[in-house]
Amino acid sequence: MNVKVKGVTLGSIAAASYGLNPLFALPLYADGMTADSMLFYRYVFAILMMGGMMLLQHRSFHIRRRELLSLAMLGLIFSASSLLLFLSYQYMDAGIASTILFMYPVLVALIMWLMYHERADLLTWICIALAFIGICLLYRGKPDAPLSTVGIVLVLLSSLSYAIYIVGVNRSVLKKMDSETMTFYALVFGSMLYVVRLTRIDIEAGSFAFDLQVPNVAWLWLNLLCLALFPTIISLVTMNLSIHYIGSTPAAILGALEPITALVIGVFVFGETLTPRIVLGILLVLFAVTLLVAGRKLLAIITGKSNRTPIR
Repeated sequence: MNVKVKGVTLGSIAAASYGLNPLFALPLYADGMTADSMLFYRYVFAILMMGGMMLLQHRSFHIRRRELLSLAMLGLIFSASSLLLFLSYQYMDAGIASTILFMYPVLVALIMWLMYHERADLLTWICIALAFIGICLLYRGKPDAPLSTVGIVLVLLSSLSYAIYIVGVNRSVLKKMDSETMTFYALVFGSMLYVVRLTRIDIEAGSFAFDLQVPNVAWLWLNLLCLALFPTIISLVTMNLSIHYIGSTPAAILGALEPITALVIGVFVFGETLTPRIVLGILLVLFAVTLLVAGRKLLAIITGKSNRTPIR
């Protein structure tokens, strides 16, 4: 398996696993759990799982001093992206928020151009456009669903945070760091955001409280564990590897597979129905991903020219 195939495969796994969020999160919301509590459990359980895996594999936890600041910044940026997205759900329909969130491949391409003078070619922009149109067609929102300015700002900041994380993985001192080690420390630093948000200190009264909720139903602990494993550990590790193999922008475009995963879950688990518009949206997203993977090879065959330049 060549480097490009590895990168695309891992990026697809990352997107699909991240798309499992609704499957595990919706029952927790229905139980009355807040976003801060849910994300705190998600990160802490992911840290324990990741640390245990690294111990079993005899992987080193050692990091260089110069890597510490980058890990802290990326961990907090990724965590902020999750929190901002969850907060945006309080102001707008989740379907609209998820659609706007897909601005991050565009933001990745712009950051790579402005900061690193790496321009995305026409094929990349076509893939982004097709994927975005496809995701818009997947949206099931109500016609009268309000568009909140605050909600839009929150989800755009979430998209920007995720874009910065994706670029940071590929363009910082962490570029050659082991993916598991990077994921572990990103989770550790990211969890600090929820520790701060859940902590309540009353200096005058001299009181301290930690506003962490627990599930009211025992089986929902399994949801928290799955939330930590699939859309967190598996998604982060495979995304980090995909970025290393094929670059930031192509890995970001593969994120278009996330809403398809959520849609499949909606149809087979929550009994939602498929419509011709949604089927067209799925086909557009799949076509965009296929074009990203094989577009240059097809173009070379059509034009009779060989293109050995890797996608970056």
